[in-house]
Amino acid sequence: MRAESVNVESGPEEGRRARKKAATRQALQQAAARMFAEHGYQETAVKDIAAAAGVTERTFFRYFPSKEDLIFAEILDLVPLLKREIPRRPSAEPPLSAVLNGLLTAAAELDSGLAILFVGAPPRSLSGNAPRTHVLTSFEDGIADALKTRFAQQAPDEPSHKRALRASVLARAAVAAVRSALIAYSSDSTGDADHRSVDDFTALLKEAFEVLRGAA
Repeated sequence: MRAESVNVESGPEEGRRARKKAATRQALQQAAARMFAEHGYQETAVKDIAAAAGVTERTFFRYFPSKEDLIFAEILDLVPLLKREIPRRPSAEPPLSAVLNGLLTAAAELDSGLAILFVGAPPRSLSGNAPRTHVLTSFEDGIADALKTRFAQQAPDEPSHKRALRASVLARAAVAAVRSALIAYSSDSTGDADHRSVDDFTALLKEAFEVLRGAA
């Protein structure tokens, strides 16, 4: 993920520290994405990620409580990108198509790309304990906010409560489609777990959204 913006008004020393922290976080995420792709999530240890990023294991844990939290942090990095990309989609696109295409565009900006959704997250994650539930709700709420913006652009006279409900329903249905694609991907007994393909997952993701559109 890109380095975080720095508040230049905080002073040169604070700005330098903030830039260094952002660069270290990015280096850890880039190293993790590379190693997950090469060796797989389960076979990559925190110490290996830290070494590849040029920092100590202790430094890793100052940024991420666990390897799983690194994955969740990058998934959360998708949220502001989705809120930017979904309203930008062509007005002729149906809402669910705008979400899918916005997701594909946003994921391309992450160091790990779309693979972040499956390379380290178990298919039934994004739910369960508190950190996972936070990721799920943030993901859903981000898409809902983006859809509300899109609907306001397209139908400014629509009552706000109706716009909000429509956006909420579609956002949570879209995340269900993503999770269903994850489950289908990991349950495919014909696939090689050591050679996971982004193209294979993308195809399943598109199919899941097609099912959703057909049921609407």
